[in-house]
Amino acid sequence: MEVGSLTATLEEKQQPESAKPDSNKDAHQAADSKGAKPAPERKRARNLSEDRRFKLFSGTANRPLADEIARHIGVKVGDAKLQRFADGEVYFQLLDNVRGVDVFVVQPTCYPVDQHLVELLIMIDAMKRASAARITAVVPYYGYARQDRKDRPRVAISAKLIADLLTTAGANRALFVDLHAAQIQGFFNIPVDHMFSSPVLVSHFRELNLPNLTVVSPDAGGVERARHFAQKMGAPLAIVDKRRTDINVAEVMHVVGDVHGKTCLIIDDIIDTAGTLVKTVDALIASGAAAVHACASHAVLSGPAIDRIAASRLEQVVVTDTVPLREAAQKLPKIKVLSIAGLLAAAIENIHLETSVSTLFS
Repeated sequence: MEVGSLTATLEEKQQPESAKPDSNKDAHQAADSKGAKPAPERKRARNLSEDRRFKLFSGTANRPLADEIARHIGVKVGDAKLQRFADGEVYFQLLDNVRGVDVFVVQPTCYPVDQHLVELLIMIDAMKRASAARITAVVPYYGYARQDRKDRPRVAISAKLIADLLTTAGANRALFVDLHAAQIQGFFNIPVDHMFSSPVLVSHFRELNLPNLTVVSPDAGGVERARHFAQKMGAPLAIVDKRRTDINVAEVMHVVGDVHGKTCLIIDDIIDTAGTLVKTVDALIASGAAAVHACASHAVLSGPAIDRIAASRLEQVVVTDTVPLREAAQKLPKIKVLSIAGLLAAAIENIHLETSVSTLFS
C-alpha cells in the first residue's frame, strides 16, 4: 500500500541552547519584534530527561506548544511518523519504544477540528497497541465542548461523544485547559485534570496594573469564571446580560454593574467569531467605560473575528497559546499571546510523579 503525500512529520530537532533567550527581558524583546508571539511564562518543571518511563509526543495541531512543554520539562518530543494516504486517511507510526512507559500526547482539537481529533484517536490507539503503561491525552483546547447539553430538540451532546471516543481509543486519563463547561469532566469514566489559564493571565494583568479596573463577564454563563478572576485581581465584577430578540437578529445588551469611568476587562474562555466580544465592548463603551480590554484562554478566531477585533474599540486582547494563531492574527498588534507551556509542563510532571495538580493553583 502506497502512502500519499506527507503532510506532517512529528520529528523535529530541539532548538539549541545558544538560540534560547537568556532572560525574560530578551524573550519579551524577541516577542515584540515578531508581533503576537507567545510571551515567556514563569513556571518551570523539573528535569525528567533521565526518566526512561516518561515520554511526550505531539500531533500536528500545535507542535510549537508541545516543543515548549518539552523544553520546560527537559525532554525531547518523541519520534513518530504521521503521514496521510492519497484520500486523506491518517497513517501514524511510533518510532520510539513505549512499552511500559507513561505516555503523554499533546493535541488540541482546534481547526480543522475533525482532522486533529482523528489524529489524536489514532495516536492513542497506536500507543495502546504498543503496550504503553498509561496514556494521558493532553488536550489544551477541547473541541465540541460547546455542545454539552440538549438545549434544543433532537440535537447531539457532542462533548459526551468525544469523551467516549477518547476513552474507547485507549486514553487512561485526560488533561484539559479551561473547559467551556466544567461539568464535561463528568462525561469521562477516566480521571480528568482540569487546568486553568488564570494564573498566567492574572499575573500578566497584575503587571499591567490597569487603573480603576472592573472585571466583566460577557454573559451569565461566564459569571463564575469572571468572579474568580475578579477576586484574584481585587476588582469589582460587572455582567453583561445578553438577550436575542429573534433568530439571526442582533442581541440586546444590558450592563449589570457600574462601569462608568472604569477600565473594563472582559473575561471569556473562547473567542470564536468575536461577535459577542465586540458587542460587549460597544455596550460597555455606551455605558461610560473609559477603556476596554479582553482576555480569553482559546483564540479560535474563526471567520470575521480578526477584522472585527481590528475595527473594535478594544485596547488589547490577551490570549494563550492553547490554539495556534492564524498568520493574520499574529500580525494584529491588538492581540497578545501568553504561553501556558510552563503551567502544562508542571501539571504533566505532577501527574507522572503522582503528586497534586491542584497545588499549581493554590
